[in-house]
Amino acid sequence: MSSKGGRYRGSVKDYPDFDASQDAETLYKAMKGFGSDKQAILDLITARSNQQRIQIIQAYKSLYGKDLIDDLKYELTGKFERLIVGLMRPPAYFDAKEIKDALDGVGTDEKCLIEILASRNNQQIHALVEAYKDAYGRDLETDVVKDTSGHFKKMLIVLLQGTREEDDIVSDELVAQDAQDLFEAGEAKWGTEEAQFIFVLGSRSKTHLQLVFDEYEKIAGKTIEESIKAELSGDIEKLMLAVVKCVRSIRDYFATRLYKAMKGMGTADNTLIRIMVSRSEIDMMDIRESFRTQYEKSLYSMIKNDTSGEYKNALLNLCGGDDDAAGEYFPEAAQVAFQKWELSATTAARTELKGTIRPASDFNADSDGKALRKAMKGFGTDEDTIIDILTKRSNSQRQAIKQAFKSHFGRDLMADLKSELSGTLAKLILGLMMTPAQFDAKQINKAIVGAGTDEKVLIEIMATRNNQEIQAINEAYQEAYHKSLEDAISSDTSGHFKRILISLASANRDESGEDLEKAVEDAKVIASVLEVSDSGSGDSASLETRFMTILCTRSYPHLRRVFQEFIKHTNHDIENTIKKEMSGDVKDAFVAIVRSVKNKPAFFAERLYKAMKGAGTDERTLSRILISRSEIDLFNIRQEFKNEYEKSLHHCLESETSGEYQKALLAVCGGDD
Repeated sequence: MSSKGGRYRGSVKDYPDFDASQDAETLYKAMKGFGSDKQAILDLITARSNQQRIQIIQAYKSLYGKDLIDDLKYELTGKFERLIVGLMRPPAYFDAKEIKDALDGVGTDEKCLIEILASRNNQQIHALVEAYKDAYGRDLETDVVKDTSGHFKKMLIVLLQGTREEDDIVSDELVAQDAQDLFEAGEAKWGTEEAQFIFVLGSRSKTHLQLVFDEYEKIAGKTIEESIKAELSGDIEKLMLAVVKCVRSIRDYFATRLYKAMKGMGTADNTLIRIMVSRSEIDMMDIRESFRTQYEKSLYSMIKNDTSGEYKNALLNLCGGDDDAAGEYFPEAAQVAFQKWELSATTAARTELKGTIRPASDFNADSDGKALRKAMKGFGTDEDTIIDILTKRSNSQRQAIKQAFKSHFGRDLMADLKSELSGTLAKLILGLMMTPAQFDAKQINKAIVGAGTDEKVLIEIMATRNNQEIQAINEAYQEAYHKSLEDAISSDTSGHFKRILISLASANRDESGEDLEKAVEDAKVIASVLEVSDSGSGDSASLETRFMTILCTRSYPHLRRVFQEFIKHTNHDIENTIKKEMSGDVKDAFVAIVRSVKNKPAFFAERLYKAMKGAGTDERTLSRILISRSEIDLFNIRQEFKNEYEKSLHHCLESETSGEYQKALLAVCGGDD
């Protein structure tokens, strides 16, 4: 049982006036005859503590001579059965069953092994090992050794010993030594000495490690997580990161695991069941708070939207209640959210933006032009050569190739490529051959002309480009389409959405730092417009104009401070409040600005993920983002993609596309993470 300030933090408690025999009778009746009363079963079992459920099993055996778990397995099916049966096992036996399932069958569920062994304390580990031996007549360490390998296996075996130090008395000298040893084992040497990471992270107490991580950051100039990601890979990287996360905050670790289990396409039901069962009598209330703090929505609401039937009802009972309306923080969580904007500013200031395409060394425009001509001359087209050259040259080098091609052959390279290539490959290659401003201008024009307007494209481009990029787009648009970008936007959009786009198209965003006094005032204006404050003054039209001006013309550093002050002033999250109070394209535009301010690479990573999620693939979005970000921050986008979706962008592109188009996209992507 976990406590916070002496309080019980589980969501399931001992049922008052408990009567095991009466409960056994109720369950027997619910399963007797044709069909079963599933609602009665879940209502009873989710309202009893694990110790009480064990007593019900014993009473059921005494009264009816039958095994309650066997009867439940017979009457129930699927995810609902797995959840209910999981609740009936003692915690150590439940963990043992999960580990056995992870090791048995085709392949190993490494994520399950990592989650359980990285998060359990010594007492829980010892109980797990004994339960595994009792239930399956096998030694857990032997089975893990047989089914895993390398440094991943070594770290699992260390964790299985259950010998982590538990003394809260910390030696400053040893903290400094461990931090230095980790630095010298990774960042300070060529290659990584994994054994040192395994020893320190696998054996030191949590209190000690928290101080080691702080000291490490001072020495290395980066967090221990950043170093692990740079120095390790595969399952050992995931395991080490899980250990670090559990040391820092076990509630945050499980909140993240739950969120990722439900986010995106499909639900990782085994993970969802495992965490809801195993933490329901330990720290579910803490996990709920962390979930709300990190994701600005309640765990309850996400379960409700992502599951169905009796399975959903049982999970919601274990969750123990819905938290405040989305976007409104727990009072104790507001400070954490405030600090997250502080962290966002620090991260943005020190993050080096990197593209995946750099200027080719020993570049020769004449040679490239001749190679491209040869690839397109005669019968058939050598697409591989075209892809290999044009995806490995910077945009300025491609412009030089175009000029050389014209000088040598008197031909337009763009026209030849258009003639020789087709479909999505042609669009991708031709997009790479335009200057960034020409490409953006063309994308905007395509979004405006024709049947209907593609507002998402307008928002994506206009909300994420800096002043210099917007000015270049204006010039390119005028040159290509003989009308101003502002006129094109005005003729095809209306209302507040038009005003937002025109404001962004003016390229008037301040590029200086923050002004704290002005940020406080700006936060109050935003709060008044979004109706979460009574402190606003002036007429609504004036406030709306000021609101638009703030989001469309203030600098990113200043807006980070504004959004931070908004939390302090209202106890609400800016993004969720905009979603709640606004609608349509205006809402989408402002949300895009907020997300760009918070983390622009993460914004694009989400756009790419959604372009490949579900039925069909949005190739236009894939091509547009990979082309436009390839020399700016595509490497950073890749990192955010991997962190958020636990799969590489390269892998997703490989799965969702094919042929020469796939080859070109993967070349622009620049590698598999």
